[in-house]
Amino acid sequence: MNDKPWLDHYDEGVPHTLAPYPPITLPDVLRQASKEVPDLPALLFLGSQMSYTELERQSDAFAAALHADGVRKGDRVAVLLPNSPQMIVAEFGIWKTGAIGVLLNPLWTEHEIERAIDECEASVAVVLAPFYDKINALRSRTPLTRVVITGIQDYLAAAPPGHSASNLHHGDVEMLAMIASHRESALPVADLSPKDPALFLFSGGTTGKPKCAIGRHEALIMTGMQVDAWFTPVLGVERVPFMLNLPLHHVYPQAAMMSCAFLRRSPMVLVPDPRNFELLISTIKHLEVGVLPGVPTLFNALAAHPMLREDPHTLDSLKLIISAAAPLHLETRSRFEELTGATIIEAYGLTEAMVSPVGTPVIGTSKPGAVGLPVPDIEVRIVDADTGIETLPPGEVGEVVIRSPQIMTGFWKEPEETAAVLRDGWIYTGDLGYLDDDGFLYIVDRKKDVIKPSGFQVWPREVEEAISTHPAVLECGVAGVPDDYQVEAVKAWVVLRKESTLDAEQLKNWCRQELAAYKIPKHIEFCAQLPKSGVGKVLRRVLVEQHNAG
Repeated sequence: MNDKPWLDHYDEGVPHTLAPYPPITLPDVLRQASKEVPDLPALLFLGSQMSYTELERQSDAFAAALHADGVRKGDRVAVLLPNSPQMIVAEFGIWKTGAIGVLLNPLWTEHEIERAIDECEASVAVVLAPFYDKINALRSRTPLTRVVITGIQDYLAAAPPGHSASNLHHGDVEMLAMIASHRESALPVADLSPKDPALFLFSGGTTGKPKCAIGRHEALIMTGMQVDAWFTPVLGVERVPFMLNLPLHHVYPQAAMMSCAFLRRSPMVLVPDPRNFELLISTIKHLEVGVLPGVPTLFNALAAHPMLREDPHTLDSLKLIISAAAPLHLETRSRFEELTGATIIEAYGLTEAMVSPVGTPVIGTSKPGAVGLPVPDIEVRIVDADTGIETLPPGEVGEVVIRSPQIMTGFWKEPEETAAVLRDGWIYTGDLGYLDDDGFLYIVDRKKDVIKPSGFQVWPREVEEAISTHPAVLECGVAGVPDDYQVEAVKAWVVLRKESTLDAEQLKNWCRQELAAYKIPKHIEFCAQLPKSGVGKVLRRVLVEQHNAG
């Protein structure tokens, strides 16, 4: 029996393994790139650019400044920034001291930020100017001793300063001033190892309290190399621009897209506001972006945007469009591809695996509903969802478990959570799915999200797929809610397209064409928008909380 049938369906030229991986870090990659292609742009940002050499120099200076302030190997430095040059400079500066970057979500509340900084014991934070007052307010309740501030305009050509050092708390400092004062300083010797922790990335925010996954330097290299090998059948050796439009505090753009771009010496187009679709579209056209990572909500929005409807060829420069981080409904994919003529490839990954262990071949075989094949050096099994032990045959639904060389070390100070997820080198994803005979993976739903009306099993994603096929529906979310009769009932929250009309009974009748009676939503609520995570996942947990609150 072939225990890795997916290998037979790789695109031509994609190796079955990339081992042994080189014992390097991303700072090593940047240093080499600054020598090989010193004047090529590394970062493109709202009309300005930064070369590989300048990125190396600025991150060296920032590392020296952090070291002068007492930051040492293993320390945690919080980063609260949008996608911007200062985000990249900060990360590399932190790494060059041997410290660990704690990537925070700018959309978090003050309470959520406080909890993350406190739990990670970060003594220094690098923040965008508008967040300074929020960070300063929680200083007395956290280990923070110093805040480094930067403005979005600091890396724009001929932009006036947007904040004043006179407004800073004693001891705090502007990032540009730190860099300027340490340009001639010696780079600290961090004795950095590929096995050292590089990042704290937060996982689990869609289902409860975020957990802090520890990612090693070698994991970023491994993921970048796997993605590069997967993309090469289309990209070849061409240095096409990669768009970094999804927030870099998320593992998908951070570990997969950014790492791959650095390894390829490709320019990275930084987008601070992923919801500014007009700017996104015009930037893709103007800079001839070649790689666009996205999420289903992005493709829904782009397909409905008048700029694309007027000129679908606006996206012609794109060679690869990747959808990940949330389920891509078939209807969403069809609408986008019909409008633009582009092809979306799917990927599946998770923070604990340091991103994308599974992806659709970029040229060859793809299957409707499948999220793809395990990429080089990734193993996927389906195990009994109750016992977690028995391996199930192709076609049977169980829990998806993954083994790869780059999986997280564990959750920071969460031994019980770590033990529940990491077992004998395998990550138990909490996702339900199945493998077919060819090794393609199909995700059915989250294990925790299964709805059980009157004892039946209903997968929310299946109901969402059926609802999304209605032409009046823009997007939807489905979850289980308490019910006196059924114990748990299926409820759908639906956002309609502009100028569309649809009532609950009409939508239920539509669903009856696709779904068994027990899967039809008992409750349908029409709403203006759905609560989402920073990368566009519908927060089913929040929908249920809102329902229960009345």
